[in-house]
Amino acid sequence: QVQLVESGGGSVQAGGSLRLSCAAYGYTHSTQFMGWFRQAPGKEREGVAAIDSAGMTRYADSVKGRFTISKDNAKNTLYLQMNSLTPEDTAMYYCAADEWVGHNPLSISAYKYWGQGTQVTVSS
Repeated sequence: QVQLVESGGGSVQAGGSLRLSCAAYGYTHSTQFMGWFRQAPGKEREGVAAIDSAGMTRYADSVKGRFTISKDNAKNTLYLQMNSLTPEDTAMYYCAADEWVGHNPLSISAYKYWGQGTQVTVSS
C-alpha cells in the first residue's frame, strides 16, 4: 500500500507560479511511476505530467513549457512546478503512483494509488 499526500495548492493570479508537492508513504516500490492529474469542475480528470524511475517525463500539450515535474527519490516526494498559470489551469490537482503504467503514463486508468488532491485556483 502507498499513501500519497499532496500539498502546495492555493490561489494565485494569472501569470503567477505555484509548486505542488506529493509525499509518498508506505511501500514506495509502488512509486516507480508517478504522475499529476487535474480535474476542473464539470470536466473529466486529465493527465498533466508523469515521470518514471529513470527520470523520463511526459507532459500534456496544454502545459508543455510551463509546468515541470520532478521527483526527489531520497524524500519520496513528487513535485510539480507550475509557471505562467492561467485561469484554465484552475482545478483540483491529484498525485498518482504505480509500479507500472503501460504505454500511456498520462492515462487515469494506469494508476492504482491516488492522493486526495490539492486545489489550485488562478484568477484573471
